[in-house]
Amino acid sequence: MYYVIKQQPESPSKCFIGFKVPKYIAAKNNDHVIFEFEQNGKITRKWINKNEIILLTDDKDFFTQLMDQFKAVEAEQQKLVDEAKSKLTETIEAFTETMNAQINEFNEIRGSEDVPCILKSL
Repeated sequence: MYYVIKQQPESPSKCFIGFKVPKYIAAKNNDHVIFEFEQNGKITRKWINKNEIILLTDDKDFFTQLMDQFKAVEAEQQKLVDEAKSKLTETIEAFTETMNAQINEFNEIRGSEDVPCILKSL
C-alpha cells in the first residue's frame, strides 16, 4: 500500500488531502503520477501533477506522523481564521451601526433651511 499527501492549490481552507492507494504509475519523463485504486468494484485511475504531490511513500508511520503534523498546523491556522472572521463580523456590524446613526442624524436636519438639498422641493 502507498500513502499520498496532495496539495489542494484550488482550496485555500483545505490545503492538503491524504489518501492511500494500492498502485501508482510514474515515469521520470512525465509530469504526472497515475494513482490506481478500486472504487465500487471498478478500477479507477487519477492523474495528479507531480508538483502537487507533497509525499508519496510506503511508510505508513511516516505518512501518519506528517498528516498529524499538517492537521495540527491546519487546526491552529483555522482557529486564527475563525477569530479573524468573528472580529471582521463585529467590525462590519459596528461600521453599519455608526454609518446608519450618522445618516439618521443627517436625515433629521435635512429639511432645515441651511441644508442645500434639492429633494426638499421635489
